[in-house]
Amino acid sequence: MLSVYVDLALGLVVSFLLLSLLVSGLNEAFVRVLAIRSKFLWAYLRDTMDGSDAQGRSWLPAKVRDVFAALPFIRDPRPKHSDQPSPPEPGALPAQETKAEDAMVNLLYQRVQGIDHPKKGRTSISNIPPARFAVALMELAAGEPDGVEGLLEKLRAMRSPLYGHLKGVWETAQRDLDRFRQGVESWFDGEMQRLSMLYKRYVKWVVAVLGVVVTLVFTMDGLEYAKTLLRDNAFRASVTAVAGSGTDAYNELKARCTGGDPVPCVTETLSQPALVKMLDHALVSVSIPAEGDPSVHWNGGLWWQRITTPSHWPGFLLTYVALLFGASFWWDVLRRLTGIKSRR
Repeated sequence: MLSVYVDLALGLVVSFLLLSLLVSGLNEAFVRVLAIRSKFLWAYLRDTMDGSDAQGRSWLPAKVRDVFAALPFIRDPRPKHSDQPSPPEPGALPAQETKAEDAMVNLLYQRVQGIDHPKKGRTSISNIPPARFAVALMELAAGEPDGVEGLLEKLRAMRSPLYGHLKGVWETAQRDLDRFRQGVESWFDGEMQRLSMLYKRYVKWVVAVLGVVVTLVFTMDGLEYAKTLLRDNAFRASVTAVAGSGTDAYNELKARCTGGDPVPCVTETLSQPALVKMLDHALVSVSIPAEGDPSVHWNGGLWWQRITTPSHWPGFLLTYVALLFGASFWWDVLRRLTGIKSRR
């Protein structure tokens, strides 16, 4: 009996793990196609270095709707891509800046454009290491006659939000250049961690929507699947008992596999594991026979019947909640159940 429940747990964990991996893959594809990571980074940089846009709006989205509507399609904060290497001398900061110039972001991009590749005419850089950001600011400061003091003075005149951050770091470093560089690096690293948390909070909404889509497309009823796993184990136990239990076990198996001779039913049952049965109720299923070519089946009628059957809804809810835990959670559970050791 214990092995039956262990098999049940393993079957559920593996199914949730596979579906969670599918959700993660779809989420990653969605993020890459819309370049959400890169747009998040440059929206933050514009807000931090140049401030709000000409209409006084923040570049970083404040609502979930802006993350998936304005940021990907309407207001692209990324600089235009340049296929040239970084210029040997950093550009000079203007004494005054209008909101349409975005001088600081463009100057920063010039210092890192050597590692860029285009994506629809825009930069695809989605991560700037804190050390590289600190060096870029030091290069900009080196281009000013008064060094860091001159850079801070121009940032103040430009009304750049970066002035307040760098001013505090400069005073904390007691006007020591090396300590200032390290302070900028630490400050930017903290900002990237905060931005990453904000990004993950918004992306969770994508995962939530994709979880609903995957659950409904596969019509994965977690409760029904658990019963299928238990039923398969019972079938295997019945088949094993046929030789030693006489007619009682045979009659039980025959009652389950209606249609006369139970051998074809048993053979089909054992050759089609419960994990494969989980996918048979999807909107589109694929069967791979032992011989011949794979075939694709459209299950629109059966799929709609399962969707509109209220008795399946608790199982759908169970599957959806399970997918929200993520693939890493189910992999850890599987590793603990099976004793798989993680690599170090």
